[in-house]
Amino acid sequence: MSATNPDARKHGWQADESTDPKAVLAALDDDACRAILEATTEESLTATEVSEECDIPMSTAYRKVEMLTEADLVDEQVRINTSGKHATEYSKSFDDVLVSIDDGSVAIELTKPDAEADIGSTYAVADD
Repeated sequence: MSATNPDARKHGWQADESTDPKAVLAALDDDACRAILEATTEESLTATEVSEECDIPMSTAYRKVEMLTEADLVDEQVRINTSGKHATEYSKSFDDVLVSIDDGSVAIELTKPDAEADIGSTYAVADD
């Protein structure tokens, strides 16, 4: 895997070899995944909240957040409740996705939220 943008490093782009372009494209092609991304843009949601917000069955919510997590499109955090119960919550982990094709390989560039800007906010990966 390699970055396709030759100016990537000087503009703060960093390669993230763990992001799979096929997984990103599959998740973005899925209606339920896109609905989850929209729902988790402003706030973190548990799978139960995703199910309710997106009007999808719980089993589908769990499958889709797993798909989005594997594609690095959502982050998982633990929500600690005052009742002592803990729940995993999900939030969209990117601002923009740029898809490009160069010399027959698909490249995905994810722009991370501004909160992470100080530690390398954008990642570029390619499917060789």
